Amino acid sequence: MNYNQITVGIVTFKSENVILNCLNSIKKIKNIIIFDNSHDKDLKKKIKKRFPKIKFFLSKKNLGFGVAHNRIIKKSKTPFIFILSPDVTLKKNCEENLLKSIKKLNAEFSVLAPISQFKDYGSLTKDITETEGVQGFAMIINKKKILQNGMFDENIFLYAEELDLCKGLRLNNEKIYINKKAKV
Repeated sequence: MNYNQITVGIVTFKSENVILNCLNSIKKIKNIIIFDNSHDKDLKKKIKKRFPKIKFFLSKKNLGFGVAHNRIIKKSKTPFIFILSPDVTLKKNCEENLLKSIKKLNAEFSVLAPISQFKDYGSLTKDITETEGVQGFAMIINKKKILQNGMFDENIFLYAEELDLCKGLRLNNEKIYINKKAKV
């Protein structure tokens, strides 16, 4: 297991003011797909000039969070997709701690998420903790398990898609974890 088995997937919509900070914070994962819902050709040129290896797709209309991420999942060639919101930045060692978690869990999870440094998670006693669900701003999905159990509901345009996804996964006895050492 290595970083080449992970693709970062970012859905953007008028995100030109935050996306570069996000991309600059990604240090080890080289496979990155951006799906832009605002059809911003200038943003695509700007990013491709600075990050020529990024795959960048423009949508002619705003398809919403779920549809756009489902497209990224289908386009990804790796077993894991690290979904990031364009306003998220990874803190030091986030990628390393997530990779260690994937190895420790032997890839037996559907979703694995870092934690936000701005949220109170209570007293997590273990580094990796099973949970009912996670927020969609940062989460690694196991492509095989998501394809088997259902992707994002494309009828939900924006907000709560990740909760719906996690609920469906839990109903199928799939595992969802957070890693308290991986911070965004």
